[in-house]
Amino acid sequence: MTTVRDTVHELLRGWGLTTVFGNPGSNELPFLDRFPADFRYILGLHEGAVLAMADGYAQATGKPALVNLHAAAGLGNAMGNLANAREMHTPLIVTAGQQARGMVGLGAMLSDAELTTVPRPHVKAAFEPLRAQDVPRTLAEAYHLATLPPTGPVFVSLPLDDWSAEVDPAEVEHLARRRVHALGAPDEARLTGLAARLAAAKSPALVVGPEVDTEPTFSRVVELSERARLPVWLAPSPPRAAFPTTHPHFQGVLPASVAGVSQTLAGHDLILVLGAPVFRYHFNQPGPYLPPGAELVFVTSDPVQAARAPMGEALVGDVGRVVAGLTGLTLQAPDRPPVVPRKAPEPVPAHEAPLPPEAVFDTIGANLPQNALVVYEATSHTAEFWARTPLHSANSLYFPAAGGLGFGLPAAAGMALAHPDRRVFAILGDGSTQYGVQGLWTAAQHELPITFIVLRNDEYGGLRSFIGPLGVRGVPGLDLPGLDVVTVARGYGLPAERVDTLAALEKALTSTLAGPLLLEVPIPPRGK
Repeated sequence: MTTVRDTVHELLRGWGLTTVFGNPGSNELPFLDRFPADFRYILGLHEGAVLAMADGYAQATGKPALVNLHAAAGLGNAMGNLANAREMHTPLIVTAGQQARGMVGLGAMLSDAELTTVPRPHVKAAFEPLRAQDVPRTLAEAYHLATLPPTGPVFVSLPLDDWSAEVDPAEVEHLARRRVHALGAPDEARLTGLAARLAAAKSPALVVGPEVDTEPTFSRVVELSERARLPVWLAPSPPRAAFPTTHPHFQGVLPASVAGVSQTLAGHDLILVLGAPVFRYHFNQPGPYLPPGAELVFVTSDPVQAARAPMGEALVGDVGRVVAGLTGLTLQAPDRPPVVPRKAPEPVPAHEAPLPPEAVFDTIGANLPQNALVVYEATSHTAEFWARTPLHSANSLYFPAAGGLGFGLPAAAGMALAHPDRRVFAILGDGSTQYGVQGLWTAAQHELPITFIVLRNDEYGGLRSFIGPLGVRGVPGLDLPGLDVVTVARGYGLPAERVDTLAALEKALTSTLAGPLLLEVPIPPRGK
């Protein structure tokens, strides 16, 4: 006989889940008892930061991550970033400690008889094993479900007294060897038909999303756009750099409204969407879903997105295989005119603080290493970021997919843990920084290679941009005076400084400092 704890530790080792992100409480201590020496525990000071760190780590590695939260309260603290993980289809095994089984029915402190309902609807499934001996098999089910397309977070509630229970090896002997594979081979006839439609279209356009933001699919999409002479937009949400922003075919990011998408794509007769929802709108600007005379075809691994879309023909399957199949077919369009590159933005002079955001992004873009990882959560100036920040490769940019703040700062820590050989640049707003500020401590403790760039405008600038479109006025709660993120960062153990000139920003960005650094950059409030 063996214990549930030892069995689970061995399973986690076999799955490569030896890095555990957590913030422990009494319910979780039995799982952490005799923690294996070859495991790594990444402590976060708040469960929201813990979840975002694991999300960043999983996205950066392309592999699932294990999260260990504390009871219903800790799970609740993580819900905002769990929503982001759901929208980005991040494969996470999210666990929380349940009170001892005999105490749950008594309503004891740290118990919740309906704990599996707390994370819904932000998980693919939620489990609590019916008996202690079911813990290993339930975690195996969660692991495989999280990694099957469409990938995403799965939750498991784990009673604290289950870990010391004995389990018959015969019950679990096959779990470690199990593998579950998604095949999803594309239909050759449909691929051939889609290629023929692309070749026959007079003015086709390509829209790409997160599912193509991995190699080799990323490179194949570039080849597809070049061979078929396709202008390329990024889907409005969730935004990822699924195409090089420096490529002459790159046209920008689609607006996040029905009318905006239709207006932007006017004149195109065939719109091919690869690996993105159709579409995740944000602004309520009604209009036709498609321009006159346009048809839309989209490829996604998510059957829910395929069923929900209000227009177009959906192909559900492995997006990477579809792209590979398309680039293997003849797509030459010799009669189609070359794609007209978008106009490069004009430089904006800057003499003193507060610095124009355009000039700040130009300086950041000019000094990013080729292999940099970028996390963006400064919602005031997203348009300027896209227009002026060069992004060359797959898996180089990360956003909060659901729009909930608090992802960026701790996610940067998770990415740096995944890729300690690549420097991470986290571009944050002064407001969004406060939602995940506890991640600074983890970055300092592990001496992670991160440059945090906090754009300080003393307001919720992104929210202020809605005042005009929504027709509201006299709204309170938008100003953020008195924040001193430099002092806060130093209190967590990070080097930090305020930079008031572009020269000082450039010097700090090219610093040879190996560990974390925080830069506060003053920019003007919106409209000033």
